[in-house]
Amino acid sequence: MSETHRWIRTARCEDIPLREARSVRMADRDIAIFNLGDRFLAIDNRCPHKGGPLSDGIVSGTTVVCPLHAAKVNLETGNVLNTSGAPQCVAAFPTRVEGGVVLLELPIQPLAEEKMPGVCVEKTVQIPGTIQPTL
Repeated sequence: MSETHRWIRTARCEDIPLREARSVRMADRDIAIFNLGDRFLAIDNRCPHKGGPLSDGIVSGTTVVCPLHAAKVNLETGNVLNTSGAPQCVAAFPTRVEGGVVLLELPIQPLAEEKMPGVCVEKTVQIPGTIQPTL
C-alpha cells in the first residue's frame, strides 16, 4: 500500500451471500462488493450505460449483468463486455479479507463520481486516484 491509499474495512463476509453483492457508500461513491465464494471483488455500483445498480444484478462467473439494460460487466476489470459502441468500464478496487471482514484499498483523498476514461483496457481500468487489481 502506498501513502496515497489505505485499506478500509467495509463489510463482514457473512453479510454478503454467495453469488450476490452488497453496496457500500464511500465518500460520494457507491461501491458494490461481490462474494464469488473463493474471493470478493469490488467495482463501482453504477453501470456506465444507464446508471443501474450493479449490486442488484445477476452474477455469473466473474461477471454481473446490470438489472436495467443487461450490460455485462467483468468484476475483475470493470470492463463492459457486451457494448456495441465505444468501450465502457467502471472502476475496480482491490480487496482482501481479514478476520472475516472485507477490506477495500481506496485513495486517501475522497472518491468522487467522475466520468470514466474514454478508453477501457482489456485487463485493467486506469482511473486516476485508484489502484487497480493485478490479474
